[in-house]
Amino acid sequence: MEARIELLPERKLVGKRIRISLTNNKTAELFQGFMPKRKEIKNTIGTDIICMREYDALPDFKNYDMNTVFDKWAAVEVADFTGIPEGMESFVLKGGMYAVFDYKGNNSPVASANLFQYIFGTWLPNSAYELDDRPHFEILGAKYKNNDPDSEEEICIPVKAKRYSRLIFFRQ
Repeated sequence: MEARIELLPERKLVGKRIRISLTNNKTAELFQGFMPKRKEIKNTIGTDIICMREYDALPDFKNYDMNTVFDKWAAVEVADFTGIPEGMESFVLKGGMYAVFDYKGNNSPVASANLFQYIFGTWLPNSAYELDDRPHFEILGAKYKNNDPDSEEEICIPVKAKRYSRLIFFRQ
């Protein structure tokens, strides 16, 4: 699976968040609370759902601790923050460079673990990029179908160009 590198714009989001870890995964609870109230959000841009992970500090994905706690969001993009429904919050997702993976397939815990293991264990170390300290997110569009092998989504991983500690140039 290859990524395309894109400069994504800043996005204004409105949604719900929950504090979770992979060992205490409450994603279903998050979406059960978000989806029924989604239509109450004003000034939405498009119909895509943003599923975002906001870490307190950039984790070491090579030695990822399944107990690492983070905020998981279910949100939609909005033009502005007027009329935020009760029980929902706003978030400004900074723009920047992202590695975007077009993923088609089941998003079960095992499939997701394999996919992210590939991204962080194979693709990223062999790329010209390193992880940037911004939220990670998926764009769940019209072709997204939860736990369906035909489901499609975009996975957006924040990256920046790798820094090389020392470049040596020789002149003859």
